Amino acid sequence: KATQVDGVYDSDPRKNAAAKRFDKLDYSEVLARDLKVMDGAAIALARDNGLPVIVFSIEEPGNLLKVLRGAGRATVIA
Repeated sequence: KATQVDGVYDSDPRKNAAAKRFDKLDYSEVLARDLKVMDGAAIALARDNGLPVIVFSIEEPGNLLKVLRGAGRATVIA
């Protein structure tokens, strides 16, 4: 999932400089913490079908390619 920020945070990093970024999360953590990365139904659908979600910034030039190569800064939800 391409976004304006480089992963999933516990609050909006654009509004809260102390927001904590997560490198990895599982689906239940995203749902339990009510993290606003995606609609809850979309997270549940990904979980039920075993699809990992990679959240990364589309704002950084070349970041999609970096993420595809496993080198980009992102949060993996699995």
